[in-house]
Amino acid sequence: MRIVIDANRVLASMIKKGTTREILFDPLFEFFAPDNIISEIRKHEKRVTKAAQLTNEEFEVLLLLIFENISIIPQTKYLDLIAKIKHSIKDPKDIPYIAACLATDSEGIWTHDPHFKEQEKVEILTNIDMLRKVGKAKSD
Repeated sequence: MRIVIDANRVLASMIKKGTTREILFDPLFEFFAPDNIISEIRKHEKRVTKAAQLTNEEFEVLLLLIFENISIIPQTKYLDLIAKIKHSIKDPKDIPYIAACLATDSEGIWTHDPHFKEQEKVEILTNIDMLRKVGKAKSD
């Protein structure tokens, strides 16, 4: 199942072991992200290392492990879509994620960012939605 992952889900998976990290490493999902995701994550490096009690080296190793499961989509693959969708959402940082989702024919964007719900171009998935997609939600 093809899914675009938002930076907030990567950051959450780095901060603590739990559902987010389990989903991220679930082989039933194929994850994609726009090429700006790494710089977005690096902006939060100090917060992540402090919250997760990681050294800088451990942060780098964890980042490498996580991105073994995420295919980076270069901007050239979705640039033409940005003009078509730029007015569908207020937060300009969210536009590349929507464009990458459309460019990769993904089923949706996995995020907990409420801004994404402003648009109707792609499906927005939370952790519980992801678990339901693969029949692993506890209530299912």
